[in-house]
Amino acid sequence: MANKHNNSLKQTAISWGFTLPYMSVFFIFTVLPVLASIVLSFTNFNMLQAPTFNSINNYIRLFLEDDIFKTALKNTLFFALLTGPLSYVLCFVFAWLINSLNRRLRTVLTLFYYAPSIAGNMATIWALIFSGDEYGLMNGMLMKLGIVQTPVQWLTDTTYITGVVIIVILWSSLGTSFLTFIAGLQNIDNSLLEAGAIDGVRNRWQELYYIILPGMRPQLMFGAVMSISSSFGVGAVITSLVGFPSPDYVVHTLVHHLEDYGGSRYEMGYASAIATLLFLIMILSNKLIQKMISRIGS
Repeated sequence: MANKHNNSLKQTAISWGFTLPYMSVFFIFTVLPVLASIVLSFTNFNMLQAPTFNSINNYIRLFLEDDIFKTALKNTLFFALLTGPLSYVLCFVFAWLINSLNRRLRTVLTLFYYAPSIAGNMATIWALIFSGDEYGLMNGMLMKLGIVQTPVQWLTDTTYITGVVIIVILWSSLGTSFLTFIAGLQNIDNSLLEAGAIDGVRNRWQELYYIILPGMRPQLMFGAVMSISSSFGVGAVITSLVGFPSPDYVVHTLVHHLEDYGGSRYEMGYASAIATLLFLIMILSNKLIQKMISRIGS
């Protein structure tokens, strides 16, 4: 009995030994910064002087005095509610369709759809496509077809900026979630599909809802978290396309607002309040998605 107890303690110690390096890094570089941001959000801090407590004045300033914050919040929620779910659905649909192909073709198409997430000069490519002169690929094609007579200012005209940004965000999001869904589909046991056919599953839609989706809940959850995180965290791509700040703040997001006050003005307490609100929005969104996915196939 004592030997079993000792073996159990030894296995527990070994397990903790393997997880300790990751947990240490996670705590130092993720948990501590989040906690520090929450604490600093209740202070005035300019990185030169010690923080001074100012209660909830940063949050009052955000909601009652900062009109640009309201625009950034509206734009962030718009992009998240549109590109997040749409990207998630597109990733799954593409993965589901490609999964039924032969192995060689599936490998080629998987690489093709995963490429956007590892493309280093993605914004440069799209800036060339939507360049505002006749040498831009989009303008050149439209002028050649006679659809437009003069070049369209895709990246400076507020009429077109939002549409261009949505296209680029969707294209860049077809990466990690797509690869995760491919892996989940590959792990579905064929015997379950055969049993479903015997039990009355009549078509691929019923097969999808009653067998495939419930069997992919871990992958669906991971894909949802990645889609939500990326949709709320858009910023760098927009800046590369239209500059900072964007014309009339038409695609100004919370990430841009955070970078403005934290990286340019060094108002770290105020920037921490923005970061804390963005963090809370993402957490609440993840909880909502988890509840929705847990009902699939139940």
